[in-house]
Amino acid sequence: MIRVGVPRGLLFYQYFPMWQTFMEALGAEVVVSPSTTRGLATSGASRVVAETCIPVKAFCGHVLALKGQCDYVFIPAIRSMTPRVFNCSKFLGLPDMVRAACPDAPPILDVDIDVNQGRRELYQAIYRLARLFTWNPIRVKEATVLALEANRGYVEQMSQRQQTPPEALESLLPVGDSREARSSRAASRAPFNGSYRLTLALVGHPYVIYDDYITHRLLSRLHGMGVDVVTPEMVPQTALEAAIANLDGRSYWTYEGEVVGAGGYYIDSGVDGVIGVLAFGCGPDSLMVDLVKHYAQEKGCPFLGVTLDEHTGEAGLLTRLEAFVDMILRRKRAG
Repeated sequence: MIRVGVPRGLLFYQYFPMWQTFMEALGAEVVVSPSTTRGLATSGASRVVAETCIPVKAFCGHVLALKGQCDYVFIPAIRSMTPRVFNCSKFLGLPDMVRAACPDAPPILDVDIDVNQGRRELYQAIYRLARLFTWNPIRVKEATVLALEANRGYVEQMSQRQQTPPEALESLLPVGDSREARSSRAASRAPFNGSYRLTLALVGHPYVIYDDYITHRLLSRLHGMGVDVVTPEMVPQTALEAAIANLDGRSYWTYEGEVVGAGGYYIDSGVDGVIGVLAFGCGPDSLMVDLVKHYAQEKGCPFLGVTLDEHTGEAGLLTRLEAFVDMILRRKRAG
């Protein structure tokens, strides 16, 4: 049986159920890298230039962590998921970048996903990917249908049950390997002073906000402060698209709904505040988060922008969070 490794980074939280279903339907065994640690991130950072954003540095570390654990590492090049809407450059050339930066990694199994090339080219790309496992087109088609159904169910589960990706993925990952799920679960949400309860929107890409190492356990710290946190995955897709149209006219980058759409939706819904999280050096994110920031100011909604890299101090981040939450509490007490 062929073992295919999936790095726990970048688009993992968006598409892992789909990837796993597709690979297993074709007879492969799927292996997932462990949660991000200091050593893992450091090993990845040593392979790329300093200006590379921290999610990509961590991703390289995840690839290296799969050495000896699998026969291939699955790294897709996702260029576009919507017509005339394009992805960040780090995703466009990700397989080639990893090959150059990590020559000692397992062989890379890649596929180009670009809907602008037409449905025929997309299907051919999927069949080329599947040739490692089977040459039977009927089996590939069945695996593709199952994968799409798994992805649809995953998205609906998070929206309907108000779950974060780590919570929704907990049943798919090995027992004892669910640190992010435990972090994102609101185990203790006692309201401040017995009378005030805050709801904050945490907007950003899943590969940033759900990585406990990169964010210094931001989600669990907010829960520990007695804050109810809502995230982009909890918003219906139609509401995300409507919010993007309201703030930005139309989408320009893939995954804009995770920032612009979710931020606009939650600001209009009356949350107590919004925290925008982005990785240092990311051009699209800086523009999208700034758009949400200006909309929050226009609507009188408190906004905190958090920029993260490997040098972000845990104490400084915690101080900013405590000050932001305290400011909102004082505002609520003032009426």
